[in-house]
Amino acid sequence: MGFGQFVVENGGLIFGAIGIVMAVILSGIGSAKAVGMVGETASGLIIEEPEKFGRALVLQLLPGTQGLYGFVIALMALGSLSIEMTLGQGLYILVATLPISILGLLSAKYQARVAASGVSILAKNEEHSTKGIIFSVMVETYALLAFVISLILLSSVTF
Repeated sequence: MGFGQFVVENGGLIFGAIGIVMAVILSGIGSAKAVGMVGETASGLIIEEPEKFGRALVLQLLPGTQGLYGFVIALMALGSLSIEMTLGQGLYILVATLPISILGLLSAKYQARVAASGVSILAKNEEHSTKGIIFSVMVETYALLAFVISLILLSSVTF
């Protein structure tokens, strides 16, 4: 059996699995790095003003949602995975997971930058800390759009 024949016979499963793995890994990497970055920023504030922990934690948790979106999409795609999948079906799953994979990685990074700036708002004027949350949530919008597109793509086609 040559490589080409192997891909034709097993490519559906392989490409579908690659899509699932990418949804989890890329969005997870984005969220892990982002939550860590905001946590580093918030740690300096909490040493000086421990009473601001709750608000700082909200800002830290915001860029963690992309990893959850990727995980949900991966679970949905996993339900479609089958050893009998055609190459086209596997490629479809791969393409359907790309929006949350790529946007999950990138939006978490940019949301972390905004959330870290929100920690600065919290440090300087606690009454305006909600504005930092709102700024951060604006970046989240694009991760949500990617999640919805991946969700629609996965749920609109039955194999």
